[in-house]
Amino acid sequence: MSEYKLIDFKIEDRICFIVMNNPSHLNCLSEQMCEEISTAVQQGYDSECVAIVIQAVTRHGVWSAGHDIKELPQDGSDPLAYDVPMERMLHKLQEVAIPVIACVSGTVWGGACDLCLSCDMIIASRNSTFAITPAKIGIPYNASGIMHFVNQLGLNKAREMFFLAQPIEADDALNVGLINRVTAEEDLEATLEEHFLKPLRRNSVMSISAIKRQFRVLSKASAVISSEGFERINAYRTRVYQGADYLEGIQSFLEKRQPNFTGRASDLDTPGY
Repeated sequence: MSEYKLIDFKIEDRICFIVMNNPSHLNCLSEQMCEEISTAVQQGYDSECVAIVIQAVTRHGVWSAGHDIKELPQDGSDPLAYDVPMERMLHKLQEVAIPVIACVSGTVWGGACDLCLSCDMIIASRNSTFAITPAKIGIPYNASGIMHFVNQLGLNKAREMFFLAQPIEADDALNVGLINRVTAEEDLEATLEEHFLKPLRRNSVMSISAIKRQFRVLSKASAVISSEGFERINAYRTRVYQGADYLEGIQSFLEKRQPNFTGRASDLDTPGY
């Protein structure tokens, strides 16, 4: 459709297919890409689809390289504020009241990993890998995103992925519950149809919609923290994205070199915290 420039969109047999189609930029989650995905998700829901599938046209084996680093703010503002396009897209995927399935073939980096976890189910080819990489750039991830990983993976695996920023392979991702099913790349479409889409077409979409809404409410219930806790989180994050390491991470990425981070853990120390 003409309103979409970075994605392909179609509805077929009650399924909405959204295909990221900007392989020359490795399907980076630019503001425009995120806004188009959000609009398409709503269009799929408004069209009475029973499910939404997120796919990608890949290049160099990359499903999506995550956040578009060139668009990260360098003026001291929060790069992952609640109302930025990528966060709005993630909320849309989580909150739309029909199942969303990520169909992955290739490497998934940074915010694209969060995109996948924001879907209700993930099917991946065996050559796929998943990495959450804010530590490579010096980005302080937000609390809602971290809790999302904790709820999905548990504390230990979430810590491993955030601290090391190294990709995990599809079989490992399956074992820790990050994804639902692994298959050979040549069988990906057939497995998606047989094991996911066919059952969704014959089940009660009203029942599934009610259950998804309950999952959303119940997952939030486990993440309640005090107002003091939120203040502490915001204080930590602000010191990072207003600090030198954050700017160095962006510049080193743009200049295609290793970053020279000089910040210290003690730079976050605050009396009483």
